Amino acid sequence: MKVLIVSDTHRRNDNYIKVLERVAPVDMVVHCGDIEGSEYLIAEAAGCPVQMVVGNNDFFSDLPREKEFNIGKYRVWLTHGHNYYVAMGNENLKREARSRDADIVMYGHTHKPVVDIERDLIAVNPGSLTYPRQEGHRPSYILMDIDRKGEVHFTIRYL
Repeated sequence: MKVLIVSDTHRRNDNYIKVLERVAPVDMVVHCGDIEGSEYLIAEAAGCPVQMVVGNNDFFSDLPREKEFNIGKYRVWLTHGHNYYVAMGNENLKREARSRDADIVMYGHTHKPVVDIERDLIAVNPGSLTYPRQEGHRPSYILMDIDRKGEVHFTIRYL
């Protein structure tokens, strides 16, 4: 199973479309928020199931603030992260994820890609496809693969 994880597209969707074309086909798309009214485009372009949450710039959106769902054997908690002060680090977020019995927490907001693997929890942030803030400022996303044994693997990719 191949999952595309993106975030912080901020209504500028050209890079999202490029990534979809580059990595297709995918079995699921996860958007970690700050979609800014492009929910329909994100979902329609994906051509597969899509999970999305509201970000701090998604004013008047009907999207949920957080979601919990399964991908394979993994319990996923999806949130934008701004309500957990992720700009200061992801410790609060990971504490909350553990209290929810999540195996994986997916978040955005910082515009910096992260794959943080610990014994009992994996925290992933795909960065931003529009306004990257990490060194080098390259638009980023994450590919999540579940292998034949059901084990998960994450790869940060750049445009």
